[in-house]
Amino acid sequence: MSERTTVMRSLHDIGLAAWFGGSLMGAVGLNGAARNAVKEPGLAARIASAGWAAWTPVNAAAIGAHLVGGAGLLGANSARVAYQSGVGASTLAKTVLTGAALAATAYSRVLGKKIELAASPDSEDQEAAADHPVDLDQAQRHLAMLQWAVPALTAGMLVLNALHGEQQRPEQQQAGMLRRAASPLAMAGGRSMEAVRRAYHHGPMASHC
Repeated sequence: MSERTTVMRSLHDIGLAAWFGGSLMGAVGLNGAARNAVKEPGLAARIASAGWAAWTPVNAAAIGAHLVGGAGLLGANSARVAYQSGVGASTLAKTVLTGAALAATAYSRVLGKKIELAASPDSEDQEAAADHPVDLDQAQRHLAMLQWAVPALTAGMLVLNALHGEQQRPEQQQAGMLRRAASPLAMAGGRSMEAVRRAYHHGPMASHC
């Protein structure tokens, strides 16, 4: 396998950058502008929801690109995840954050759509809202919290990316693999020092997961 994973890394990083940047801009710019420019809460909610609806396809594409790139990098770095101390833990932490960010993003959009329908003066929207009733005040409170949860979670993923970048440095790889080889658990599982050295010398050296 080639040591270069430029395409996967690009999908991973650009997708996450758009996910984080879009969510932060939405919370600060779109939602903030709608609240400040329109004093009527229902109308402000509809304006903000319309903006989020326009962003949703782009955001979905960015998230998809990030997930595809992440899966490719994980496959390319499987030896490091298995044999380098600390990489498995940071990869697991990033997986948990990714799942939480996905859930928060999806729930935010569902709440936003329900608020948009419930606040709309259009009769068809009102009928659709009746099929999916929502406590408007409670939904708006939840959405106010979620608008900051998504950028916070994706920022955490960016921090873990930085950690993965540090862990891929040759001296970090060697030290981490030697620590894993020396651990009682590794010895009990049959991971000899020689096996770890082989993973270090033959595994991909220029990718992070």
